[in-house]
Amino acid sequence: MTPPATPLTLPKAGLLRKPAEYRQVYEQGKRLRGDGFTLIYRLAPGGERPRLRISVHGVASAVRRHRIKRIIREFFRLQQHRITPAVEMIFAVRSNFRLDSPREIAEAVGRLVANRPGFYRDAGAAGTD
Repeated sequence: MTPPATPLTLPKAGLLRKPAEYRQVYEQGKRLRGDGFTLIYRLAPGGERPRLRISVHGVASAVRRHRIKRIIREFFRLQQHRITPAVEMIFAVRSNFRLDSPREIAEAVGRLVANRPGFYRDAGAAGTD
């Protein structure tokens, strides 16, 4: 497969940073429950790029919380070229979250959104390379 035309970086513009932004996703978004996490997303009108917010609750160890966030950011960084630009998502992690690599997260998210039109740019992009 050829590499994406855009660099695989995660600039600040790719994050939901303001409380009003992620409040809109919580209020208007669709919730998909996975094993140890919930994916809340909405299709924002006029979105230029997919955007992410990570929420980790119930994980007492700071080391584990930060590792979870790093893995989710890495998943998003690698998959953002496949996600519809208008998607704004919140990855809400619960204490029983056990996924341990960006690939495992991509597979779990792919299973959740498999029948959800509009999340990935094309239907064949739900998997990993």
